[in-house]
Amino acid sequence: MRFLRRRSRKRACVVGLDGVPFGLLKTLAQRSVMPRTAAIIGEGGLKQMRASLPPVSSVSWSSFMTGANPAEHGIFGFTDVSSDTYQLRFPTFADLAVPTFWDRLGESGRRCAVINQPSTYPARSLPGALVSGFVALSLGKSVWPKEHLPALERMGYQIDVNTQKAREDLDGLLDDLDSTLETRRQAAAYFWERENWDYFQVVVTGTDRLHHFLWNAVEREDDPRHERVMGYYTAVDTFIGEMWDRFHKGGSADKEGEGFVLLSDHGFAGMRKDVRLNAWLRENGYLDYKAEEPTSVAEITPGTRAFVLDPGRVYLNVKGRFAKGCVEPEEAPALREELAGRMREMSFEGEKIISHVFTREEAFRGPKSALAPDLVLISRNGFDLKGTTKGKEVFASTHFQGMHTWGDAFVWSRLPVPDDPEIANLAGVIMEYLSG
Repeated sequence: MRFLRRRSRKRACVVGLDGVPFGLLKTLAQRSVMPRTAAIIGEGGLKQMRASLPPVSSVSWSSFMTGANPAEHGIFGFTDVSSDTYQLRFPTFADLAVPTFWDRLGESGRRCAVINQPSTYPARSLPGALVSGFVALSLGKSVWPKEHLPALERMGYQIDVNTQKAREDLDGLLDDLDSTLETRRQAAAYFWERENWDYFQVVVTGTDRLHHFLWNAVEREDDPRHERVMGYYTAVDTFIGEMWDRFHKGGSADKEGEGFVLLSDHGFAGMRKDVRLNAWLRENGYLDYKAEEPTSVAEITPGTRAFVLDPGRVYLNVKGRFAKGCVEPEEAPALREELAGRMREMSFEGEKIISHVFTREEAFRGPKSALAPDLVLISRNGFDLKGTTKGKEVFASTHFQGMHTWGDAFVWSRLPVPDDPEIANLAGVIMEYLSG
């Protein structure tokens, strides 16, 4: 069923490009790889933006969709650790502790169509329609309301590329990226016509996948896959242009594209090494395992004073917080300061690798602060911080070519986005616009 568009009140449309850094977007626009995007951002309004802490999609997109700090919405990473068993678990959409701004819009009678939003699995009811993005395990549990599922199945809708296959077949990854983008485009057209929406959002996650596996081909013109990678970005640009054109035709309130927003959830940079922080803690006497080759932090010994979860979240093993805690609460501040100081000095071939060390109080504000890591580390470009327990080498090679970065996400909008913005600011900006 198709709906007549509301003409009497404002609407907004957001296109997210997962993992696209500010500098790369400007470069591709200037080189005419992305001519439609160049025309949009050429009128001003493009800003560099900070991602969440830590700069991973699950946290940044949760901050975007709630306008909240992680200590308010409760998502601190793709994984969490049990205080009793130290087993890892994967937070889902049900773990989000505060409403999304789509929920709040629904309270005022506005409808939303949200496509491929990361960290919304399994899909739940919202005022309109939702298609979950990664990490989604099945399409059947990714669609609300269910009446839209048959249409998505008919178009062969793909939630994500096959990242396991991509490790061995980069040309196959490029094929997968093309087909996934095409089904994303078809889904956007479908929901645009069938939902009587006030807020529309679609996220392209293929850009993040591309950067992880093929960052060298993005940066280097002599890479054999460079031209095809640029072709993918031109296809993304065409998709952005289609969304812009549809929005302009939506009514007089949209004629200048006032409610149109482009953004990314974090930046990206090339990689030199994985940095296994648990190996560093082990090497320096802060951590030990029961097993010689541990598979998770659940195998730490009771004498362990600190451990790390991805990506650079440092937890002190404090009594009263963790079942095997050995650090007295009164000793924790000194231990945290000691670790922060020593980690700032970590180096590879004489080059320091840590750019920022944030304490819990600096990074997090909210009722769930007690669940937050004690420290969050941000590395310099080229050094990807890991919480793996595998391997004893601190610096390791990896199949990935690119890594997330914190300070160089982007946002473009004609709405009054604050100077020096962070991603959690945008929910309030969009809400205020739509409520005006």
